[in-house]
Amino acid sequence: MSFDLEHYITENRRLLENYLETVLPGDRGPAPRLVEAMRYSLFGGGKRIRPLLAFAAADAVRENQGPVPSKNRERPEAIVAGALEMIHTYSLIHDDLPCMDDDDLRRGRPTCHKAYNEATAVLAGDGLLTLAFEVLLQGSSEFGVPMIRAAGLIAEAAGISGMVGGQMLDLLGSDGNPTRESVESIHRNKTGALLRASIVAGGIVGGASREEEGMLKSFGGCIGLAFQIVDDLLDIEQSTENLGKSAGKDQDQKKATYPAVFGVEESRKMASEMTLEAEAAIAGFGPSADALRGLADLLLRRDH
Repeated sequence: MSFDLEHYITENRRLLENYLETVLPGDRGPAPRLVEAMRYSLFGGGKRIRPLLAFAAADAVRENQGPVPSKNRERPEAIVAGALEMIHTYSLIHDDLPCMDDDDLRRGRPTCHKAYNEATAVLAGDGLLTLAFEVLLQGSSEFGVPMIRAAGLIAEAAGISGMVGGQMLDLLGSDGNPTRESVESIHRNKTGALLRASIVAGGIVGGASREEEGMLKSFGGCIGLAFQIVDDLLDIEQSTENLGKSAGKDQDQKKATYPAVFGVEESRKMASEMTLEAEAAIAGFGPSADALRGLADLLLRRDH
């Protein structure tokens, strides 16, 4: 029987949405408008790629770990997936601010600072970031060292050694003269680091051995780069309506992108090669990693 990726995505998205509703209900906290803004962005759609990769990595390593925890006991990867989506959403809120990439559209509707205001958007991002680590640390009381390790890995990937540092490089790199080294450095940090951490952290809480962690890390490194190359291509080739965000901004802002350095066709070839390399990295898992393979192919072929 062939693996049903569509069903896998649907079921795990449902699990994620249910979990997020439990940790950020509409009546949480003393400031209703802030929670409203946080929920506006968190539940505003999106592909949920990082959470899906975390679920898939946990499933890949769990084949010989015994049954999946029952519905009465929280699956540890659901906590990791929820935290990852909150961190990703915070990064989008802040990335869209006028002082950063200055965008009015995200996921097909007004960005958080347009729907509310800049101050509320900043606080909504702050709230999601801190809530992410709150749930990870609370999860460590039940799941112990693996959850703590996952939290540390995600923190590093989201911080100055990863996403935040990459965002700074991206802001500094808009001079119209990108090189392969500068583009790769930006992409591996701004986008690739959190994608890689999503996969490895999911594997860690799923019970991965050190050898399996290494395979997942290699897979994640390749997928992270391929993902951003495809993102660069979509900015050129797709419409604002299809993307759900402003198209063509990379060129307008003279961003350091792969198409700017290598051209469209070579960039597309590089993304395909990185995806094949990623799939080769997890060959040792066998059928248990079918979800990871399916997601890698889906990310390569996506049109938004």
